[in-house]
Amino acid sequence: MTVERADGERTGSESAATGIVLPVTAPLSAGSVGDRAAGVAAPSHRTIGIARPDIGPRELELVTQVLGSDVLALGPFARQFEAAAARLASRREAIACSSGTAGLHMGVRALGLRDGDEVITTPFSFVASANCLLYERAVPRFVDIEEDSLGIDPDLVEAAATRRTRGILPVHVFGKPCRIRPLVEIARRHGWAVIEDACEGVGSSVGGRALGSFGDVATYGFYPNKQITTGEGGMVLTDDPALAEVIRSLRNQGRDADGTWLRHVRLGYNYRLDELSAALGVAQLERLGELRRGRARVARAYERLLGGLDWLTLPRANVDESVDWFVYVIRLDPRIDRDRVIAKLAEFGVCTRPYFAPLHLQPFYRETFGYQPGDFPVTERVAATTLALPFSSRLPEEDVRYVASALAEAVA
Repeated sequence: MTVERADGERTGSESAATGIVLPVTAPLSAGSVGDRAAGVAAPSHRTIGIARPDIGPRELELVTQVLGSDVLALGPFARQFEAAAARLASRREAIACSSGTAGLHMGVRALGLRDGDEVITTPFSFVASANCLLYERAVPRFVDIEEDSLGIDPDLVEAAATRRTRGILPVHVFGKPCRIRPLVEIARRHGWAVIEDACEGVGSSVGGRALGSFGDVATYGFYPNKQITTGEGGMVLTDDPALAEVIRSLRNQGRDADGTWLRHVRLGYNYRLDELSAALGVAQLERLGELRRGRARVARAYERLLGGLDWLTLPRANVDESVDWFVYVIRLDPRIDRDRVIAKLAEFGVCTRPYFAPLHLQPFYRETFGYQPGDFPVTERVAATTLALPFSSRLPEEDVRYVASALAEAVA
């Protein structure tokens, strides 16, 4: 690997894997990590986090407006945010809530899924997509994934169904569409409810149709590492006004449709989204095109720097897909010791993480349902090789090059 200092002088040895020139801001000290790792800069020179929200003047302007008002909850910014999200997903109804997890839970409850009902879902996801079923004592029925889409394999669904199956909860992983159309077709054929987890899919589409537009209910999530952020927050989407009314009630402590004070018509929750968060969301959706272009720029840079390497696989969209990546997850050759690579990158100041760990092998799910290694082999094989690289709309080209160089050094 070659390291080029600020004065133009070069140190270290060029990486045969990439030939990338790695800029640093100062000469490396004799005892530094950089010296031990053939010139990669030590953490004192550079630290690159896994994700970074992109907050600008417009967000500050709208949040300041809220702070200067008398309305901090269930106000005009929440309604404006809902309207903008409904337009983005081409849905009739959108209900802002406190998190994507809260949105999933309310969708499950509003659709009437209950004790003993089975719901087909994926073991390759964040844990909320399965936990939300357990909140209502429904049972996640895991089905293995496809290696390409990383979503539920439609060809395995009907064989996994039982007489107790009442729904399907597909997940769009990392912003890439699962094969949602055949999954919805199977559900319609059997009369199952469809809860579409698009928490990682804001801004992505397949066949010209937005993710979040397919399910009886769908959800977006707005955690700080998502395509847009409200700090914490989520959105439920549906075309059914009656479902939307129930979800609005569930969000607001079970109050009736007009929100009458101290009148509660059903069991509900405090799943509201505050006005400060909603104002942030309004500004972020206004800037979605700009934010997306920034992430696309970083993805192209990684593609250019890493695309020719035979020891990793890069994430790519299919021809009918428009993908706004939530995280940038590569897959390493199975022969590479991923844990060693993660530790080495951390020495170089680069934060990386595995994405995801199989849900069926989480301690709670093993103890509760008796799952064992080998139950879902594609999920386990994929999960053993994933590595999320630093990724955000604000990541400078110089940092992308540093990450690529450090990765090549860590694997060497």
